[in-house]
Amino acid sequence: MNVQAGSVRILNHHLNAGYALLAVADVAMFMACAISGPYVYRIFQPAAPLPSAGELAAHSTLFAALSTLAMVSMGLYEPRRREGVNGVVIRVVCALALSTAAMGLFEQLLPLPQHLTVGKGALSLTLACAFAVALGNRLLHRRMLNLDAVKRRVLILGHGSPASTIALKMRRRTDREGFTIVGYISLAGERSSASCQPSIIVSDSLPDLILQHRIDEIVVAVAQPLDDLMRYQLSRCRELGACITDIVNFFEREAGKILLEGADRGLFAEDPVFSCEGEKEPAGKRAFDLMAAFCLLALFWPLMLLAALAIWIEDGSGAPVLYRQRRVGRDGRFFDVVKFRTMSVNAESDGQARWAAKRDPRITRVGSFLRRTRIDELPQIFNVLVGEMALVGPRPERPEFVRELSRKIPHYAQRHCVKPGITGWAQTHYPYGSCETDAANKTEFDLYYVKNRSLFLDALVLLQTVEIILFAKGAR
Repeated sequence: MNVQAGSVRILNHHLNAGYALLAVADVAMFMACAISGPYVYRIFQPAAPLPSAGELAAHSTLFAALSTLAMVSMGLYEPRRREGVNGVVIRVVCALALSTAAMGLFEQLLPLPQHLTVGKGALSLTLACAFAVALGNRLLHRRMLNLDAVKRRVLILGHGSPASTIALKMRRRTDREGFTIVGYISLAGERSSASCQPSIIVSDSLPDLILQHRIDEIVVAVAQPLDDLMRYQLSRCRELGACITDIVNFFEREAGKILLEGADRGLFAEDPVFSCEGEKEPAGKRAFDLMAAFCLLALFWPLMLLAALAIWIEDGSGAPVLYRQRRVGRDGRFFDVVKFRTMSVNAESDGQARWAAKRDPRITRVGSFLRRTRIDELPQIFNVLVGEMALVGPRPERPEFVRELSRKIPHYAQRHCVKPGITGWAQTHYPYGSCETDAANKTEFDLYYVKNRSLFLDALVLLQTVEIILFAKGAR
């Protein structure tokens, strides 16, 4: 674990420090709720049995773990959320419902020892307490994040096009949770951008400016190389306690993506994670994919049968249920992805590839439902089992789109350093892509996954996919 400015880095992945502390607080409070539940219930039902201290400790640990994971799956530890209080309430209720269902599933599939279960009355009180605690923690956390006293004070070194990327792509309050931009410094010979406000004129040395404005971090966002004097002043600022960060690392940490406008070719040429052609897939990753794929197949095969039946009812028993389409996989190799057919049989009879659009007339009524619920993606489990796809990775695209996007989007081909996935970091952080602009934005998230991939990040993406499915986010 590595602690950086405003973030905690676990197994290469950047976690917002404020939300990491929120998760720790939730775990502690959930355990307290689970321990106090049986005691409070006994006030109303004196005859109710009271578990021992060891039994309560085991039960509270299981409840806190499952509830916290459910909160993760509902996106309740994600910065840059724009939902109001009502949205938070809905997600907390869904998370506690999921954790309760998970505890029930544990009891059915794995006969738990008596000390891991409590009565329904005590559990109801525990859930009511957990709801109040989770909601209260988030309201307090949101209020704390809005206090200037606890925010990191960031100074942007630059006033041109690179710096304007921060001003434009991080213009919302939710994009700047945990930090505030004090201003932008214009350098000699730099073409200024009107979006970089407020502008700061350096009349004294940069170290004096750091002390004057109590700067915690300097983000270097300039196109031209820095001169010797500026590099010396930055080293002095570092000695005074200011963190020095370049714009690419700043976006990687704060936004969870690799900024295409600022990343040079050296990043992709020198970093071995972007040049993995010919390398074998890590054994742990493959074992994780196989285990998860078999579990998903065992869990969802009845749903897959119902989906096939619905397609037959709508289009007739002679109509194909599955749809195979050529996609580009790891190292640019072609494979046929398998999905439930959601469009009419001759949707592309002219042979021309098209992006899916909102209210696409090619999509059938059953297909619309399958797409909203992501059930149409389930047959890709077989692509995972045969090794053509992973459970988590960049979305596989059609060869026609790949050829076009590789010409127009810098570093697009680096997505193919890893296997494509059924779900992915980009899919959980950006809406459905239906144009080149969307593809470019999603590529930034895909490159973050390629650079920082780990089993921890895979598990996090899978949990976050629950919210995507439950709320039909980005479906088309």
